[in-house]
Amino acid sequence: MSFSAVVVAAGAGLRAGPGEPKVWRTLGGKPIVRWSVEGLLAAGAREVVVVVARDRLGQIDEALTGLEGWRAVTGGRTRAESVQAGLAGVTAGRNQPVLIHDAARPFVSREHVGRLLAALDLADGAVPALPVADTLKRGEGLVDETVSREGLWRAQTPQAFRVGRLKAAYRRWPANEEPTDDAAVLERAGGHVAMVPGDPMLMKLTYPEDFLLAEHLAGSRRIVRTGLGIDAHRFGPGDVVWLCGIRIEHELGLVGHSDADAGLHAITDAVLGAIGAGDIGEHFPPNDPRWKGASSDQFLRHAVGLVKAKGGRLLNADVTLICERPKIGPHRQEMRARIADLLELPIDRVSVKATTTEGMGFTGREEGLMAQAVVSVETPA
Repeated sequence: MSFSAVVVAAGAGLRAGPGEPKVWRTLGGKPIVRWSVEGLLAAGAREVVVVVARDRLGQIDEALTGLEGWRAVTGGRTRAESVQAGLAGVTAGRNQPVLIHDAARPFVSREHVGRLLAALDLADGAVPALPVADTLKRGEGLVDETVSREGLWRAQTPQAFRVGRLKAAYRRWPANEEPTDDAAVLERAGGHVAMVPGDPMLMKLTYPEDFLLAEHLAGSRRIVRTGLGIDAHRFGPGDVVWLCGIRIEHELGLVGHSDADAGLHAITDAVLGAIGAGDIGEHFPPNDPRWKGASSDQFLRHAVGLVKAKGGRLLNADVTLICERPKIGPHRQEMRARIADLLELPIDRVSVKATTTEGMGFTGREEGLMAQAVVSVETPA
């Protein structure tokens, strides 16, 4: 079932301790708000409206770079105002489902969404809920009474509704009250809200200690993939060789449709291979005139963009250049710096090595050169 989603990310998150508001902190190497948006898009959202504070509108573009199907709107003074701002940005019809989700619950999945959408067939709204397991006490410092936990549930997000029904319920909500969640708004307007099985993984990051647990859980939801790339070009007329993004004066050039940078081509293929996205020829066909003489920088940047679109990140790159000439040693550090820049990595995660074939083969006869590259990419499991 097609659905829209609103991700509320406009709060200050003061209980999370000093530093950035919690949804802008990193978890598993990426902003927490990105986890929620990625999860909903992966679950099939046709659109995700992200509600942020006005001074974060520029930051959200960077946090969600590479993702498609989302847009940002400015939030209000309260969560209720922010939800209504998000609902106003939803383009779906009034009878279409919309999920309201707190950005601080990063581990939303397709299974969570599926249960909520199914429940809308029989109810006006649906919430994931967990039974209260702990004994409940009421009091201030001293216990006044023990409260029965029978029939009590912990509501989570995302919560599912029909667009028109939730908008109408918010219009009826008293302006001087702040609802604890969106289901409460629908309940007061007479709507029936179903409870579906919640999940401890839908934990809300609230206090500093929550982030330690979330970091452990984030690691369990990601895998490391390795890609291998190999490329070779022959020497021909010219006086410049492009290698690993660096221009090197030489008595010959390298022959190729683009700039024939075997180093960057090998890295590009390694990145594409790590995410199962084919090879460089599929993305940049050598018979396409658009790429004649093109800088190979753009090929590698394209591959890096595909990694980001999958919610992944590059971890390291190791390149071996096989040639008699040009000599690589004088250019090694500059090559490392250029590759690190293109891959958006610290330079200590980039290695450039060189070897010869002791006079054997086409590289030994100085007919051309070869490059091999291995990269590691971390992606959602």
